[in-house]
Amino acid sequence: MKATKVKNLTDHLAGVVAVTDSQIRILNEALLPAKMDGLAYSAVFSAGLVRDTARWLIWEIAQAVGIFPASIHEIYMAVGRGDLPANFTVPAINVRAANYYTSRAVFRAANALRVGAFIFEIARSEMGYTEQRPAEYVACVLAAAVREGFRGPVFIQGDHFQISAKNFAANRDKEVQAVKDLMAEAVAAGFYNIDIDTSTLVDLSPQTLDEQQRLNYAVCAELTQYARQIEPEGITISLGGEIGEVGGHNSTPAELRAFMDGYLRVLPAGVAGISKISVQTGTSHGGVVLPDGTLADVKVDFDTLRELSHLARAEYGTGGAVQHGASTLPASAFNKFPQIGTIEIHLATNFQNMFFDHAPQYFIDTAYNYVLSNLKNEWKSGQTEEQFLYSARKKAIGPLKQMMWDLDAADMSRIEQALEEQFAFLFRQLGVYNTQAMIRQWTTRVVVSHLRPTESVAEEELAMADDLAD
Repeated sequence: MKATKVKNLTDHLAGVVAVTDSQIRILNEALLPAKMDGLAYSAVFSAGLVRDTARWLIWEIAQAVGIFPASIHEIYMAVGRGDLPANFTVPAINVRAANYYTSRAVFRAANALRVGAFIFEIARSEMGYTEQRPAEYVACVLAAAVREGFRGPVFIQGDHFQISAKNFAANRDKEVQAVKDLMAEAVAAGFYNIDIDTSTLVDLSPQTLDEQQRLNYAVCAELTQYARQIEPEGITISLGGEIGEVGGHNSTPAELRAFMDGYLRVLPAGVAGISKISVQTGTSHGGVVLPDGTLADVKVDFDTLRELSHLARAEYGTGGAVQHGASTLPASAFNKFPQIGTIEIHLATNFQNMFFDHAPQYFIDTAYNYVLSNLKNEWKSGQTEEQFLYSARKKAIGPLKQMMWDLDAADMSRIEQALEEQFAFLFRQLGVYNTQAMIRQWTTRVVVSHLRPTESVAEEELAMADDLAD
C-alpha cells in the first residue's frame, strides 16, 4: 500500500489502532503485524504529510507495544566496570538495501535465539547513496520489529558520523556544524547511539602522539558536548570515538592513550564521555577486491585488538574496542571476537553482497547498467570492470530503492532467508544469543512520544563529501 492521503492510513488501521489527535490506542495487537507492510511502504514512498504521518504512526505504535529506541551506553559502561562479562561482541548491522525486509530478517533471527544485544546502524555516507535519512531508517526498523513480534529495546546507531578532512581544511566551522546538524536530525528520529569519527583529523607529521591526535580528540570532545545538549531527558546517548582511520596502519596502545588522555583532559568535568573506541587492526571497508571481482583474504590482528580492548576497559572504564570493516572476514574468524573482549563489531558489505547474490538477474542487470551509465567517472585507473562494478554498485541502491522493495515476493523471500541464516550464524558466533533478559535488565526505558505532524517539513540537503567512509 502506498497511501496518497492521511485518511488512507487511518482507514488501513481501522479496528486495530485508534487515532485521536496525537494519541493512538491499540485495539487489537494480534492484528498489528499485518498492518506494518503498508505503513512501512508509505513511510518510505508516500509524499509529504502522508509519509510523515506514517512514520509517526509507526513510532507511536512501537512505543505502545513495548518496542523503544534505546541507548546501549549503560550496557557498555557495565562491561567497563566489570559488572557484566566482556564475553560477547555486539554486532552493529549496516542496513543499506531494502531496509524493512532486511530488518525483518534480523528480528526473526533475534527472536529465534533470544538476542537482545544487536545494533542497526547507518553511516553518514550511506545515508547519501542509499537515500535513507534518519526518520525513514528508524521507521523501517521499528515497523519490522512490530511485524516480527519483537519486544524490548532497539539500538539504532549513527555509524561514522565523520568529519570530512577535505571540508574541514576548507572551512572548519562549516564542516563541524554539518556533523552537528546530522546528529540533531538523527537524535530527533531516534538514533540514541552515535559513533563520532574525527579520526580523519589525525596528523602523523608531528613528533608526539598527543600532537598527532590533538584535532581528533578536541573535535570529538566538542561533538560529545553537543550530543549531551540534544539527548532526550533520561537517555545518555552511547558515543564512540575512533583513533585511526580504517584501512590505515594498525592502532597501538600508545595512540589509544594519547587520544583518551587528551579527550578526557579537554572534556568538561561532569560530561559523560564515550563508551567505546574504534581501532584499526588490519581490515578495510568493503574488503580488498581482486581483479576478478572476488575478495582477498584479510587477517585481523587479534593480539592488538585484545590488548586495546583490555586497555580501554582497565584504564578508562569504557566497554572496550570496536572492530570495523569485518563483514567480509572468513566465517571462522567471528567466534574469536568475543573470546578477546571486543565490545562491538561493524558489519555491512557482506549483507549488501548477499542481496546482489540472491536478487533476480533483471535487477542485477538494471543496477549494473545504472552504474556503467552514471558512475563511469569513478572508475579508477587500473581497475578491471569487475572491480569497478563491485565497488560502485552500492550507489545504485538509492536510485533503485523502490525497484528493490517491489521485487516479486518469492525473490524477496529468498533474499530474506539467506540474510536471516547469516544473522543467526553471526549471533551465535559473537556470543549474543540468550541476551534478551540481560539487555532488558540493564537498559533504562524512556518513553519518548512525538506530536502528530500537521504539516510536512522539507528535509534540507544532506551535507556530503567524497572522502567519507562507510
